[in-house]
Amino acid sequence: MKKFLIWLIVILVALGGLLYAFNYYVPYSEGYRSGKLIKISRKGIIFKTWEAELSLGIGHDQRWAFSIEPKEKEIRRKLIEWQGKNVRVNYIERFWKIPWLGETKYFAKDVQLIEDDEDVPIE
Repeated sequence: MKKFLIWLIVILVALGGLLYAFNYYVPYSEGYRSGKLIKISRKGIIFKTWEAELSLGIGHDQRWAFSIEPKEKEIRRKLIEWQGKNVRVNYIERFWKIPWLGETKYFAKDVQLIEDDEDVPIE
């Protein structure tokens, strides 16, 4: 009975690790979103995470929230500096949220400032 419980715990821990690794390293989708950066904040009770929000158009329904991983200090610095300006965010979407990394499934991988007269390139 003792051996069975030990093996069960080992299998459950290994399965949990595999699911976490799959969610972290295999993105569900990747893409770009552009809009006016209206918010960047550090929030949370147990896990303090960096969250940001883009306004994609007119109205409250046209907002897009995304997270910034703790290791992405340069992205966070740029977003704080560019708050209120138009930006293009390169992001990945994960299968499900990871609470200690962010409150959303969307994570910024790069950010660029969009000048008023700049055309958005199609890649």
